[in-house]
Amino acid sequence: MLRHTDLCSGIGGFSLGFQWSGLSEPVLFCEIDPWCRKVLAKHWPDVPIANDVEELANDPARLVPDCDILTAGYPCQPFSVAGKQRGTEDDRHIYPHISEIIAHKRPAWVCLENVYGHLSLGLDEVLNDLANQDYAARAFIFPSGAIVGAPHHRNRIFIIARHVANASREGLQGEVGQGQAGAQ
Repeated sequence: MLRHTDLCSGIGGFSLGFQWSGLSEPVLFCEIDPWCRKVLAKHWPDVPIANDVEELANDPARLVPDCDILTAGYPCQPFSVAGKQRGTEDDRHIYPHISEIIAHKRPAWVCLENVYGHLSLGLDEVLNDLANQDYAARAFIFPSGAIVGAPHHRNRIFIIARHVANASREGLQGEVGQGQAGAQ
């Protein structure tokens, strides 16, 4: 089972989906919202929960466990059409801290999520940053509102990135074996 660090965890959607699929087990959550941390603690009582991505980024070698997958649904307010769209000038723009963690931990896979407004405000910077760290990344637009039957559209952007500097590895768990999830 792959090891999964879940930043900006919310109530654990990424971890729940990956766990249900048999892909990974969470080894660390990071969530600023106290109510969400309570939900995470209830469902994953043995997984540590940090509350500040910037603090983790200041010392990832000590504070972030080795992981094969890193996910983050980082704050959307800097990019949302419902907000002021200040992008990198917004104090809530924390992708640079997430990037710092990625640079130090080098997970085999990175999966990020944000609002559709990120497409025209900051997405290129994220994709370029990942490329500069030896990740092959693709962004996908997911029409979430329409799929669940909502009368409105709430398109989301998902960025899936694979560390390609050593593509023969599945991750920190070892070499890719026949029949393992994600085998190429």
